Amino acid sequence: MKKYSIILLGMVFMLAFLSPAAAEKKGDKPAPAPKQEAIYSIPDSVMNITKDNTYPNPAEDLPFLQPSELAKTLIETSKVKIENPDLIRLLNETSINSTPFAIGYRAIVYLGEWPLNYESTETSPNWQYQKINTNYYDNRGGNAPYQIHYVQEQQKAVKGGLTAKVKNAEDVQKMMMLKAAKKTGLPLALETIVGAGTKKDHIYNIQPNRLGYLYAYAPAINEKGKVTYGEVYLMLKGNKKMIVVKNVTSQGIGAWIPIQDHVTFGFVSSERPR
Repeated sequence: MKKYSIILLGMVFMLAFLSPAAAEKKGDKPAPAPKQEAIYSIPDSVMNITKDNTYPNPAEDLPFLQPSELAKTLIETSKVKIENPDLIRLLNETSINSTPFAIGYRAIVYLGEWPLNYESTETSPNWQYQKINTNYYDNRGGNAPYQIHYVQEQQKAVKGGLTAKVKNAEDVQKMMMLKAAKKTGLPLALETIVGAGTKKDHIYNIQPNRLGYLYAYAPAINEKGKVTYGEVYLMLKGNKKMIVVKNVTSQGIGAWIPIQDHVTFGFVSSERPR
C-alpha cells in the first residue's frame, strides 16, 4: 500500500502543477537516538556481558527520524500527533511544487491507515525475564569450599515482542522501543543472543556438604501503553497543503523488550538437590 501511495502522489503532482518550480528540500539523515542515563537502579546481580559475549549482537539503536521542512509543515497541520518513523519517511520522500496557477485546484490523496503514535503508560523491568543457563556443582563430599563461576553452556536466543496481535505490528514495535529506550536509557533489542562459552570471572563459593546452583537470566523491559491508528489523507487546496486524519481509533498494547548483552545472576546453595 505504501508503494502505491508514493506512485499515486507522483502522478497527482505531475498532472496538477505545470510550473517547474523547485521542490521542497528533503530532511536530513536520521539522527541517532540521544543516549540517556537509566532511570532505574540496576541491581548488583545484573552484569554487562558485551565484552564477554561470544556472540556479537548488532546494535539495535533505532534512529529518531528527522522530518524534512515539508514533512514538518504537513505534520503540524494534523490534529492527531504523528510519530511513526515510516510515515515520516514517506512524507520526507514527498515533494510538492508550488505554482501561482494552482488557484481553485483541489486534490485529496489517501496514504493508507497507519499507527500514528504510541503513548507509554508503564515501563517496568523484569530482571529475571527468561532463564538462559544453570551452572551446578555437588560439593556434598568435599572438605573445602568449591568455587564456581558463570559459563554459558549453550547458545541462547531471547526474543521479545508484542503481547497481542495488532495491525502494522512492526511499526508499533518500533515506536514502543523508541519510547522505552528513551525512558530507561538501556540498550534494548527485540532479540538478544548469548553465545555458548560466554564467561564471567565472578566467583561463587559452595561450602562443604552442599550443592551449588548458579542461575543466569536474561532481563527485559515490560512496556505498556496505547497506540493510535488513523486513515491519513494528504489534502491539497490551491497553494495550501495539509494532513487530514479520519476514523481515529486507539488500542491498548504491551510488549516485552529484552535488554541486550545483560545477564542477571542468582546463586543458591542447598543441602538437597533442587
